Amino acid sequence: MRILSVLLCLSSPAFGEDCPAAADHGAAQVAIYEGFLAATTEAEARALSSQLWLMWLEAPDARAQEMLDRGMQQREGFDFAGSRRTLDGLVDYCPDYAEGYNQRAFASFLSQDFQSALLDLDVTLSINPRHLGALSGKALTLMGLGREEEAQTVLREALKLNPWLSERSLLSGTDI
Repeated sequence: MRILSVLLCLSSPAFGEDCPAAADHGAAQVAIYEGFLAATTEAEARALSSQLWLMWLEAPDARAQEMLDRGMQQREGFDFAGSRRTLDGLVDYCPDYAEGYNQRAFASFLSQDFQSALLDLDVTLSINPRHLGALSGKALTLMGLGREEEAQTVLREALKLNPWLSERSLLSGTDI
């Protein structure tokens, strides 16, 4: 029995491995957020948004990147349960990597498990409070839960960071 326990520990993917910290893109992200406010067209803002996504989707190491990529591919193939399982492994391995939670939230959202999505979005935002994908995703999730007033508050927060978000069409009222 003892040998079996040792073998199980040795075969565990996390045995002896720690997820490194994700790359620090803080200064570049500040410049992008400033760019959103200075943008004069939606196309400019979309280009900036693409740059943010490239940074967010850069996992801390090759192992984490493989899990992230596989989880996203599974989600894109409508295998939401498989995606969640893969992303469970990612957040277990890299609990401080915001995008693991955000992508798992997206898989939950698409399968209409709004409560699980909301929990992961809150973790994402605790790690990265200015994560626009998580903010807009939280607004959409709150709408899915019928919590319109809260959704509008979160959507306004996101629009303060990027007034060009496509979700701006869901804003009720005229001011941000």
